[in-house]
Amino acid sequence: MNALDKTLIIVEAALEKKSYDLVVLQIEHLASIADYFVIMSGRSTVQVAAIAQGIEERLQRDSVRPLSIEGLAPARWVVLDYNDVVLHIFHEPVRELYRLESIWSDAANVTLPEPLRSQAERLSLRGG
Repeated sequence: MNALDKTLIIVEAALEKKSYDLVVLQIEHLASIADYFVIMSGRSTVQVAAIAQGIEERLQRDSVRPLSIEGLAPARWVVLDYNDVVLHIFHEPVRELYRLESIWSDAANVTLPEPLRSQAERLSLRGG
């Protein structure tokens, strides 16, 4: 499975769990750590953990397992590393504190295909 296909599965699974303010950044030209960052928020630590578990379960159906998972116990900032895709799930106050998108401001925003783009826009609190 290529990195973009994996990213789109992650986005779909995240949206099923009502993640919001979802952003996909293409970082392959900026860093060797991954091709894509997927960044999103949850309204509570319970939702953050549920989003992470939902994504992990969905990818396991395709025999894709994370290299590592960090932060699941406190669930304020969970990172799932799928080698070419690194996923960041934030509890909103923590996302505002770290402002990860601003650190990677040179990265290209990926335009999601429909219907994922419309779903993500409906779940956006940041105004698109």
